[in-house]
Amino acid sequence: MADVAVEIVERLRPSDLNDLCDAAHAAIAGGGGFGWLVPPPREVLERYWKGVLVVPERMLFVVRLDGVIAGSAQLVRPPRNNEAQAHSATLTTAFVAPWARGHGLARTLTLAVEAAAREQGIRVLNLDVRETQSAAVALYGSLGYHRIGRHPLYAMVDGAPVAGLYFFKDLSEATEQ
Repeated sequence: MADVAVEIVERLRPSDLNDLCDAAHAAIAGGGGFGWLVPPPREVLERYWKGVLVVPERMLFVVRLDGVIAGSAQLVRPPRNNEAQAHSATLTTAFVAPWARGHGLARTLTLAVEAAAREQGIRVLNLDVRETQSAAVALYGSLGYHRIGRHPLYAMVDGAPVAGLYFFKDLSEATEQ
């Protein structure tokens, strides 16, 4: 039985930064990157993850498989001046490295983000995903997310448009699954 754990990261130790960059690189190369189509140079990935930690509205979650970071997600709150949407947040940049799939990590990670959002008083969680990421689409549907839209020109992959799907979940009504 694999050991699975989710953590909220406030500081990245060098070994964790290395694991996170390796997992992100593998996910991007495997077609599950969060915007990137081709893995960027290592220093770009390192700067990206370090940058995430300095944005006050972002919380970085990592999921470990047998102690090794195998994926991550971010919970992003609206800026403080956006009082009208202060009840909501966005789950974004979620991924699990291909070598770690099949252990329920994406589900565990998503439920941890939802729990943290509830603890912060967030009522609505929004997310979007490429239509081609069928495992993610199925996961979010199974967790009670409601699909609210489809954007036919959401992304460009190999010069061709790829649709994106938009989802939300009312956390005040949801129960963990």
